[in-house]
Amino acid sequence: FLNAGDHDHMKEAFKKSIAAIGMGEPGGPAVGVVDSHAGVLRFCETLRSGAPPSHAVTLFAFNDYFPAVATTDLASRVADVLCCKPSELAFYPVPKLMIRRVGDHEAYSAVRASEMGDGTFEARELEDAMDYVKLFREPASPLLVAMNNAIERNNAQGVYDGCKEAMELIATNRV
Repeated sequence: FLNAGDHDHMKEAFKKSIAAIGMGEPGGPAVGVVDSHAGVLRFCETLRSGAPPSHAVTLFAFNDYFPAVATTDLASRVADVLCCKPSELAFYPVPKLMIRRVGDHEAYSAVRASEMGDGTFEARELEDAMDYVKLFREPASPLLVAMNNAIERNNAQGVYDGCKEAMELIATNRV
């Protein structure tokens, strides 16, 4: 899945890259396009039902902010691995390939994810990111298994419960 969000320049960059590797035009037989919140919900429900994606590549691209942001929250629940810059996404309970950060402050998010065992170190160069991709693609990938085991362990310890805890504090007027 490729999420361009509401950034036209990313949508165009993804389209150019898709064409360069011979996958065809988005919307064609190999590349699906999702451009609405309802489409994201349908896409995720299809995958949760156990059905495979209908296209080899799915490009998420929106004109509005809300579905662009919500897509990451929803699609991360049906993704095998999240490839992202180190940001707040470092705290999502999904195996993560951390690619080059945008700001220096993001370095600590990649460090935390790698320390927690659910993410890689920051892959600042394409070759480094591709090395991780090769590891993820191995049959019964030891890296992917280890990350999923870490997620289960972290979840049992409440590591991912920050929002839940914040809401409980608010609901019980303990803030």
